Amino acid sequence: MANRKTLADLAAAAGVSVATVDRVLNARHRVREPTAERVLQAAQAIGFHATALLKRRASPVRTFGFLLQKPDAFYRQLGADIAAEAERMTQARVVIDYVTELSPIAIAQALAKMGERADAVAVVSVDHSRVSDAVAALRAAGKPCFALISDLTAPARAGYVGRDNRREGRTAAWLIAKTAARPGQVGVIVGSHRYLAQETCEMSFRAFLREHGPQFELIEPLVNLDDSRLAYGAMSELIARRPDLVGLYVAGGGADGVVAAARDETKPGALAIVCHELTPRNREGLIDGVLTAVLGTPNFELARRALEAMSRAVEQGPPETPMQILTPFDIFLATNI
Repeated sequence: MANRKTLADLAAAAGVSVATVDRVLNARHRVREPTAERVLQAAQAIGFHATALLKRRASPVRTFGFLLQKPDAFYRQLGADIAAEAERMTQARVVIDYVTELSPIAIAQALAKMGERADAVAVVSVDHSRVSDAVAALRAAGKPCFALISDLTAPARAGYVGRDNRREGRTAAWLIAKTAARPGQVGVIVGSHRYLAQETCEMSFRAFLREHGPQFELIEPLVNLDDSRLAYGAMSELIARRPDLVGLYVAGGGADGVVAAARDETKPGALAIVCHELTPRNREGLIDGVLTAVLGTPNFELARRALEAMSRAVEQGPPETPMQILTPFDIFLATNI
């Protein structure tokens, strides 16, 4: 104990005052990053007993920005879960914004604004050249940008964090093939093919049924722009015009409208319907037999993996090749909710 280094010893080694060392050690007041780093290096050099604590205290607080889609039930819950997961990280804080206008120009502008506040950004977006340019601008400014939930083709993106959309589409097809009451027509509703996640889900869904469900006739997809009102109208028209309809896959948003139309126009269980995300309305749909299954995002797992990747990209720089971080997805039935 006689050789135990004191705060005064550390202050002398770092060339700062004892008060500065105390501020770094106890996080009493903000200390400039270079000064905190000098104190940490001195602590390591002299073998200061609280070096591990100093290392945690000296690490800069990073701001991670999440740009999500319009704040419906799913995205509001995702935002809350991201914020909760960030609280577990001692040197991180998050900024969460929602884009109510989903045009590429609006998303690109929102990305630029988010880059002014955040050290790294994760975005849910359509794939478009304007969005790619915004991602490239963020990278040039030293702000890694990740595609979240739906991948992007932007070469400058740091990576993708989300579900395996190919497996999702094939799983949805398997569920409908196994639960449809009889052979017949099967439809698909997407929000927009500009979301690579939805496009991949649809293509994989079709590929599986072509291979394993030749008894089903796939009809052309309908687009609802992830809008519940449009989804209601599209679903109502589909049921009216397609008496041989036996199944439906909702590969994007707007499932509330699909559920409502199915309630109004069919008997529970008449159609095998698979959609995404266990929102309150979709949960009711499962319980009442309107929905067959729901494929869900494990929000906390997604948030944790995204925050870890963003932190790593800030500390080490974005990778030369965009990383792909795939999270699992949940399968909800009436029997397990």
